[in-house]
Amino acid sequence: MTGRPAGRPLVPAYLSTGGVARPSRPHMERLTVLALTGDPLPRGTPDGLPEVLPAAGLALLEALEGGSLAVVEAAALLRLPVSAVRVLAAELEDRHLVLARPPIPPAGRFDPDLLKRVADGLRALKHD
Repeated sequence: MTGRPAGRPLVPAYLSTGGVARPSRPHMERLTVLALTGDPLPRGTPDGLPEVLPAAGLALLEALEGGSLAVVEAAALLRLPVSAVRVLAAELEDRHLVLARPPIPPAGRFDPDLLKRVADGLRALKHD
């Protein structure tokens, strides 16, 4: 009998999401930035039944207490696949416990002529 591979979680990732395979919010990407809303954790539903968060959802909330994280960073901290964290984050956003901000778009292409003019200007200043 062999031991489990190092670093592999004991619980399969699909169990951490309650068997849900896709996030309820399609905009949840790998680089989506997550932050806590500051709202208290839910204590129950209107009919008095407790509203249970999965353990991985609670772990995600705990990871966000230190500040904002991208989905991929949260996945690394929780040692879960990014797809599972996307599902968990979408569920927490649905419950108004997490804010999700789209990733910052990459900067536009730089203008090589502008860079050449700046470099030429700096050289001119250096020689003066």
